[in-house]
Amino acid sequence: MFRNYSNWCLSAIFMLFIAGAQNVQAQGDGLFKAKCATCHQVFKDGTGPKLFEVRKKWEDGGAKEGSIIQWVNNWEAAVANDPYAASITAYSPTNMNKFPDLSEEQIVSIFDWIDSQEEGGGQAATTADMTAGGEQEESSLNWIWIVIGVMFLVIVLAVGGVRRQLRSAAAEEDGEDFDDSMTYLDEIKQWAWVNRKYAGLIGLVAVISVIVVLFLGLYTIGTVEDYQPSQPIEFPHSVHAGTNGIDCKYCHNSVTKSRTAGLPTVNVCMNCHKQISGRTADQQAKIQKIYDAAGYLPEGAGEYTGVTKEIVWNKVHVLPDHVYFNHRQHVVVGGVDCKQCHGDMTKMTQTAKVQPVSELNKVEGNVQLTKTTLTMGWCIECHMEKEISMGSLDNKNDGYYNEIHKRLLNNDKSLYEQYLEDGKVTVSELGGWECAKCHY
Repeated sequence: MFRNYSNWCLSAIFMLFIAGAQNVQAQGDGLFKAKCATCHQVFKDGTGPKLFEVRKKWEDGGAKEGSIIQWVNNWEAAVANDPYAASITAYSPTNMNKFPDLSEEQIVSIFDWIDSQEEGGGQAATTADMTAGGEQEESSLNWIWIVIGVMFLVIVLAVGGVRRQLRSAAAEEDGEDFDDSMTYLDEIKQWAWVNRKYAGLIGLVAVISVIVVLFLGLYTIGTVEDYQPSQPIEFPHSVHAGTNGIDCKYCHNSVTKSRTAGLPTVNVCMNCHKQISGRTADQQAKIQKIYDAAGYLPEGAGEYTGVTKEIVWNKVHVLPDHVYFNHRQHVVVGGVDCKQCHGDMTKMTQTAKVQPVSELNKVEGNVQLTKTTLTMGWCIECHMEKEISMGSLDNKNDGYYNEIHKRLLNNDKSLYEQYLEDGKVTVSELGGWECAKCHY
């Protein structure tokens, strides 16, 4: 062991290098899934163009050096600085999301991972199939665990070498023969055969652990939290809903009548912004986009030209086609406040995002949940905890539940009394866990 100390050091450095390279690959993979996979695929055009060897494409097209990095951070800035970037905007009417939080190193790791994929390979195909944003960005703690694991392995091997030297010295002192040609693998096999019960138990624990880790990994497929797309107009909810106290239903006026909450039309915006054009140059530039969409000239008394420019909003929440969700049912009948799912909009300076459940739990009055936002477990848990009525259903005095109320009292009064043991009637107690309630 000590005679080959330099070899051990070189081996440890090589292992660290390999671990670092794998971490860069994992970072690029995780960032692609979290930031890009909603719109882009590796080998196939989608909402955005395919990204395989996109750096070479930009270089061959005459793009300025570093332009593609700037494009990812802020596509509008890249368009202003590079004619080639401006030509890319003609690909799709949907605006590219902005990612100012990504460093140049992170963006390069994404492109490196993309270019390392092989068409038809399982990893690239899996990434291309992700439509909900993929997994969250790899935590920096992963690198720490890799380093600790490598250090632990080096320590184990060093201790094994010292142990072998001590056994050799002890055998020499006792005049016994010691076979120093045995490898570590031979010693492990010998120990496992002598201690078959312990080896079997260790193997069983290892297999179960691997299965558990794999299943936990499967649970994260298709889940995303803290997703924040960029929008053509930076709408500050904190000003409109917070400072000015505008009710959510004024802009999202279909939330009490329809499955969807709806986006406000430009005419709704103009109700206020015909008089409010902004105090600062930045505010005026943002409000000018509303005027352009409405075809409105604010000069003088103001007039409509009839020439409009469509605002292309980027969708934030996307449910699978087989999932049924009705805003009216939840807001009107269930009495669920918007903040239960969307968070406290009065404090958000940007358009709504997929809030992590930990952030939703901080909002006063929200039902405390534990499952990942917008997953099936999240909905089921809420249906179990959220009450429809405190006390009997008579207290609700809502015709929607009269039939259920009558059936419980007339057919199974003991079951009804059982439901009231906790002092409330929950959604799950009224059939809110039936599959057909949410799935077609």
